[in-house]
Amino acid sequence: MSAIREYWRVTALVVLLLLSSVALFAPGLGDTAPEGQAVEASGASNLAYGLDLSGGARVRATVDGVTATGVNVTAENQATITRDVAEELDLRIADVRARPARDGGTVEAFGDVTESELATALESAGYQSESVRSGVTQTTRDNIVETLQAKIDASGFAAANVQDVQAQTGEGTHYIVVEAANRNVSEVSTLMTSRGVVTILANYPSDGEQVNETVLTQEQLRDGQIGVPTTTQDGRPAVPITLSDDVAQQYAEDMVEYGFADGAAASSCEYENGTAADGSYCLLTVRDGEVVYSAGVRHSLGQSFANGEFVKDPSFIITATSMQEARQLSVDLNAGSLPAPLTVEDTFFMAPSMGSQFKIYSLITGIMAVFAVSGAVFFRYREPRIALPMIVTALSEVYILLGFAASVGLALDLSHIAGLIAVVGTGVDDLVIIADEVMAEEVSSRRVFQSRFRKAFWVIGAAAVTTIIAMGPLAVLSLGDLRGFAIITILGVLVGVLVTRPAYGDILRRLLTVDH
Repeated sequence: MSAIREYWRVTALVVLLLLSSVALFAPGLGDTAPEGQAVEASGASNLAYGLDLSGGARVRATVDGVTATGVNVTAENQATITRDVAEELDLRIADVRARPARDGGTVEAFGDVTESELATALESAGYQSESVRSGVTQTTRDNIVETLQAKIDASGFAAANVQDVQAQTGEGTHYIVVEAANRNVSEVSTLMTSRGVVTILANYPSDGEQVNETVLTQEQLRDGQIGVPTTTQDGRPAVPITLSDDVAQQYAEDMVEYGFADGAAASSCEYENGTAADGSYCLLTVRDGEVVYSAGVRHSLGQSFANGEFVKDPSFIITATSMQEARQLSVDLNAGSLPAPLTVEDTFFMAPSMGSQFKIYSLITGIMAVFAVSGAVFFRYREPRIALPMIVTALSEVYILLGFAASVGLALDLSHIAGLIAVVGTGVDDLVIIADEVMAEEVSSRRVFQSRFRKAFWVIGAAAVTTIIAMGPLAVLSLGDLRGFAIITILGVLVGVLVTRPAYGDILRRLLTVDH
């Protein structure tokens, strides 16, 4: 126990290596897909590989919308402005968003709307704006990124990520970029361009005509509980829904008012080619403006609307035509709809065979880097007891970083591999500084060793701070592949300064001092 306490830095390094081994190879830790979805294996380890190393699709899209700034939006008039502008532009209320701010609020209109149309609509509604520009606010883009990532996670896409990237030329247009390994362009484009707005409409006869009324919005559905897609007793795919108490009460009242509680007539639904037969009572499941399923209301369910039993147990099912459709409805309800439509600007596809080649080349490059560094170290010291711990310690940094990547589900690409190779080089540089400093003269005692080690560590610490400051902007800004390189480099520097360099110091002290 005394040895463990004395060489606690080495103990900490060993513990981190063991934890990294668990993250890399323990079965099941890489299984992040939702229930009912298959997981694509990435090999013998839990490492996930990005587009560069596994092949896949990259799709870049712009957000369709315009924004007016400097509008007098307050918490009191926010809803009124949204409604008035939506009426002027003939848009859904969900396609207009007004937000208050300290320096003047913003009003966004999503979809096929021009700057002049929004300015005219605001003026017609009695509001003034300082300027109107193309594009949407950062808050909306963040919401889009969050929603898309939730849809990707719920859809079982392996090693996929979403970014808000600003172009470095021209007017600095913002793009929403999705990269998905082992997926084709069509799958990713469909995911991005489908907003996933789900509503339930009641289609019923009124004054001799069939009319539609929205009885459940997506927000009301999401306010309750969304079940896992399942199959009913008669074999139909469905999504179980449990409404909140307030929504259930209003829903039951609407269904009674529209005649869906009036016995056998309410259970008859004849809906075909987008049209309901006269006298039909249909509940329509609508996704992105298209009816994906139509059905009548069972007699027992209609009675529960009328006698209040439904409110006590507000559970029902949304039926779908296929299990794939049911899963899509579940994804849309759980993740929510995109606040604004996206237009695909450009796409990129890398064949899986090419990604596999890059993976092999990356492995070869890494092995060559290790041999090159090892050769240089052995040539410099010509003493295995100094060189071997140096190489093992440097490689342990890479192993710990790989364990971290596996534990957080980071999809490795070429930029991360470049960062790992850089970590090997900078790590050995620092270890050489330590070895040269403590071995400049004969080490006579532990006190002398500690003095020299502290002197070397100050140099290493200063270099680490400089590296972190230099790489910081690259890690924060949306600069594509440079960001991955910077993040891995910074993590490698932190692991080195906090763990591996001190551990190497303890190893050298054990080897070079008589009193240890």
